[in-house]
Amino acid sequence: MGDSPELASELADLIKKGIKTASCGSYASYKQDGSAPRIGSYNIILDGQHVPVCVIRLVSLQLVRFCDVNEEFARKEGEGDLSLEYWQKEHQRFFNCEGHFSEDMELIAEEFEVVEVL
Repeated sequence: MGDSPELASELADLIKKGIKTASCGSYASYKQDGSAPRIGSYNIILDGQHVPVCVIRLVSLQLVRFCDVNEEFARKEGEGDLSLEYWQKEHQRFFNCEGHFSEDMELIAEEFEVVEVL
């Protein structure tokens, strides 16, 4: 998660503490990777040094356009001041760095729960 080792560690810590319970990625990226997430699947969250921090289980998936992400989902992402405005600014920056951003781009919105802290 994240686009730097520092951010990966910060996000892993938020997940481990139960503050971050959601994430998203561009649908186009998922299609290119050919690895679609599945409800009920387990994932190991790594910090910025690739050290396992916790295990999560995916509990919800939704296809949503960037412009339709709401305050509740932004808060579940657990980042910054938890506002929709912060979420929009940081995710627009992230998707621009990935090389693709538009207000109507489709996102895979995931919600998860921590099942084990490592």
